[in-house]
Amino acid sequence: MLLACSLPYLLWRFRLKIERNKLSLLQLKFLDHILADVNFPKDLKRLSVDELQLLCNDVRQTIIKVLSATPGHFSSSLGTVELAVGIHHVFSTPMDKLIWDVGHQAYAHKILTGRHAKFNSIRQKGGLSGFPKMSESEFDSFGTGHSSTSLSAILGIATAAKLDNKLSQHIAVIGDGALTGGMAFEALNNAASSGANVLFIINDNNMSIDDNVGALQEHLNAISIKETTLFENLNIPYYGVINGNNINEVVIALKEQKEIFGVRVLHCKTTKGYGYFPAEIGNATTWHAPGKFDVESGERESSSDTYPKKYQTILGETLIDLAKENKDIVAVTPAMLSGSSLKEMKALYPKRVFDVGISEQHAVTFSAGLAANGKTPYCVIYSSFLQRGYDQLIHDVALQNLPVIFCIDRAGLVGSDGATHHGAFDIAFLRCIPNLTLLSPINEQELANMLYTAQSWKSGPIAIRYPRGKGVMLSAIEKPYKIEIGKAKVLNKGKNIAVLSIGAIGNEVTKALSMLAEETIHVSHYDMQSIKPLDKELLTTVFNEYASIITIEDGVISGGFGSTILEFRNQNDLTSSLKILGLPDRFIEHGTQKELYQELGLDSLGIFQTIKAELN
Repeated sequence: MLLACSLPYLLWRFRLKIERNKLSLLQLKFLDHILADVNFPKDLKRLSVDELQLLCNDVRQTIIKVLSATPGHFSSSLGTVELAVGIHHVFSTPMDKLIWDVGHQAYAHKILTGRHAKFNSIRQKGGLSGFPKMSESEFDSFGTGHSSTSLSAILGIATAAKLDNKLSQHIAVIGDGALTGGMAFEALNNAASSGANVLFIINDNNMSIDDNVGALQEHLNAISIKETTLFENLNIPYYGVINGNNINEVVIALKEQKEIFGVRVLHCKTTKGYGYFPAEIGNATTWHAPGKFDVESGERESSSDTYPKKYQTILGETLIDLAKENKDIVAVTPAMLSGSSLKEMKALYPKRVFDVGISEQHAVTFSAGLAANGKTPYCVIYSSFLQRGYDQLIHDVALQNLPVIFCIDRAGLVGSDGATHHGAFDIAFLRCIPNLTLLSPINEQELANMLYTAQSWKSGPIAIRYPRGKGVMLSAIEKPYKIEIGKAKVLNKGKNIAVLSIGAIGNEVTKALSMLAEETIHVSHYDMQSIKPLDKELLTTVFNEYASIITIEDGVISGGFGSTILEFRNQNDLTSSLKILGLPDRFIEHGTQKELYQELGLDSLGIFQTIKAELN
């Protein structure tokens, strides 16, 4: 943790004071009001380069101030302030199309495109999205919540403009590791012979969330000493390297690019966290999304509570323990070492933990190859990211019945990242795949037990879905033990209604039953644990015993867990009524997890009201 009294911090403050004293009184007055007078990109056209520098300072301070109190993606956007200011000063957006990839580096862009007044609502329910969003602004040419899509999208936009004989510019800013994604390479290959008018700007900050990995980053680092580049070998003109945090260099380079037609690459070196010293010299991974922090000291707000632990922490700790006993266990992640709590395992077993970069498709098939040659791979991947490796999951894993263990992180609603990141669909898109087993724990102990059991599961791929954030257990879990796959647990026994829950949302059912007090004796609660295979013996008993059954899941209703139960009922000619609770057939916007579950009636109060209505 950086202390306000540290020598580097004091030097930083002294440097800011000197720089501010260099400004004239007129400039200081302008600095206090410049952003207030810049509402849209057209307002940047009248500014000189010196005034643009003042604007960059103001935009940067706005990001720091807002994000210190409203947590979000922090250091990525600090590094792209000069790029955002320069692009909107030189080009004519929104006529000229601009895509940011990954979208969490676009906060300065949002401030400069009519959203400054609302910027303090970013990532909050009803407020601005944390990512570019076409329905939010005409300046957001394409939505980019996930990475590596910008080159394909801007090439499509540019090709459409070419077909319509439109004379416009098309710019994609790709950074934060997004260039390692396979789609970016596919787009480069296609772009080289397309004849479209596209400018690819590489925001090269040597980082994604953790350090960038792979040969491409090594190539970017060495470009200054190479005679030719990868891009030139693809017949794509290459320009650079420029200092992307120097507004004068940025404006000169962009004005040059504005006069060029065709596909070309501009390489910009930037510093993630630029302009906020604690983020520049501190743990870059931490400052990617630091939570609340004190602007003056750089000290971050932290929780002193040890328990309950995060599901991600339990996964990391459990895999370390399992790896100690089983030398065949390996872990694979697509650029999510920190988010998935695998950094500690990487430190202990550097040759058995593989960060393959932002390459979800590769992560899945790479895991399949490991399994095909006798290893026990735990492929740890966010639910919404696994969507990108769906064909590989079917064709390369399930079809060949390979025992890959998928640890599906961030299943269910994730909160402020919103619709692009909610793990809403994994139950629906996984349960239809032959050979695949699908589990979901209600708490941290069950997660550890499932991870332990999975290492000896050789009947094909197995997927374990678990939510983002803290669990429910207020003390340490027991040593994990082997469970019987496909068996449910009885958590409460009643006589009138049966509630079947899957996953951590079952804890909300438990709270709801405690609110029912004396009526609890009328409600049974079953923690199903397994979506595929189902506990058919128990389900047969439940359908024969109860006239009314409720299912609850934190995934989409369409094709989800409740649909599985409905299919079971119909296939077995059972007659109990069935009420299915889950996510509706629409994309859920951003807000805290608590706010979103309340809105959907999936919190304890909403479940209580549903059960109460059924009892009546």
